[in-house]
Amino acid sequence: MAMPLVMTAYISLFRDAVVIFPPSGYSTAWYARIMEFPRFGTSLGTSLRIAAMATAGSLLIGIPASLALVRHRFPGRGALNVLLLSPLTVPGVVIGLSIYVLVVEAEIATEAPLIGSDLVLVLAHLLITTPWVVRLCVANLIGLDRSVEEAAANLGASPLSVLWRVTLPMMRQGIVAAALFAFIVSFENIELTLFLISPGVMTLPISILQYLEYRVDPLVAAVVMVQTLVIAGLLILLDRYVKLSRIV
Repeated sequence: MAMPLVMTAYISLFRDAVVIFPPSGYSTAWYARIMEFPRFGTSLGTSLRIAAMATAGSLLIGIPASLALVRHRFPGRGALNVLLLSPLTVPGVVIGLSIYVLVVEAEIATEAPLIGSDLVLVLAHLLITTPWVVRLCVANLIGLDRSVEEAAANLGASPLSVLWRVTLPMMRQGIVAAALFAFIVSFENIELTLFLISPGVMTLPISILQYLEYRVDPLVAAVVMVQTLVIAGLLILLDRYVKLSRIV
């Protein structure tokens, strides 16, 4: 699993403008040249915007859903659990194509400008981020001590107060981990986004893919390594406070 990452880091240090083996020398100049291509910066901003909105939306859906699945018994509970987790079993290409066909039909019927809109893209990303939020929050809730919530209720706290002051703070590790994974899944997605992005607007993975259609040089490897190092740094920093190994 580490070999592709090691090879990407190795290629990013090639001095040649074309990837050849063995290289004529090594240099870190490609990292400095990243800023010379504003398209990467623009697409990075798009990826961050979409991922942030998808993460917020998946938390608003996933946290109440996980509370309902773990803390309550009701008809259709099993079906709801399967429905919320089922997108994890469907290939992203299938989801993207299906949503694209649906959006095209809806746009024809309503004449609303839906194709390529941020709203459609965020809603589509909710399908792949919400299951992660539900999965991690459910795992976190199962491991919590229910007696703390019962003690708060016995002391006179209302159900809303118990939820806000006891349950949600106890779920902090699960919520933070869920938000992080949802953000990464949305930020890195390419197969679903390819069908729904509007012309002239690109996310960072799509921008990298299009760059590779015309050029094969170490610049892309440098961009990928910077992206990987940022995500790895966030995971390491988060693990110091949340301990992801207890949740994931």
